Amino acid sequence: MEAFKKLTGIVGPVDRVNVDTDAIIPKQFLKRIERTGFGQFLFYEWRFDTEGNVNSEFDLNKSRYEGASILISRANFGCGSSREHAPWAILDYGFRCVIAPSFADIFYNNCFKNGILPIKLSEEQVEELFQRTAAHEGYKLTVDLEEKTIKDEHGLNIAFDLDEHRRQFLLQGLDDIGLTLQHEDLIAAYEKRRFG
Repeated sequence: MEAFKKLTGIVGPVDRVNVDTDAIIPKQFLKRIERTGFGQFLFYEWRFDTEGNVNSEFDLNKSRYEGASILISRANFGCGSSREHAPWAILDYGFRCVIAPSFADIFYNNCFKNGILPIKLSEEQVEELFQRTAAHEGYKLTVDLEEKTIKDEHGLNIAFDLDEHRRQFLLQGLDDIGLTLQHEDLIAAYEKRRFG
């Protein structure tokens, strides 16, 4: 898993509350066995019409948000089913950070396991980010996980809080398997003693 230390990127907005995992990655696209290839289906039913044509009204389809790596949304992001495909689709699309007032617990935990930084801010702070994103074409934020700050080029400076254990996981690029492999020598020694 790629470590997350500092990210400067364009902000892409999804101005909706209760964005569920079926909206993030619809069920008909869950047939793949790899973790990759899901980005093309992210927010599929919002990004495309019933004929498969691009919906020019959906914000992420607008050229000003092309290449966005920071996603902002409203409360209860990632609710619904517990599918891990949701963070896979977000990451595969190009987002490394999701900012919202609140997240569904399982989605929130799955983000850390897949190298995505989910940041909880107040409703007022998120509203300010939406306003700044709308006001400045190609609006960028710098998210610094080491300093736990979010800044822009227009004077914004927001501190965010994060559980230190999760913070260290991302800073070191560790998932559960990576954490286990840090003790590979002890595991090998145990297996040698136990099984010869």
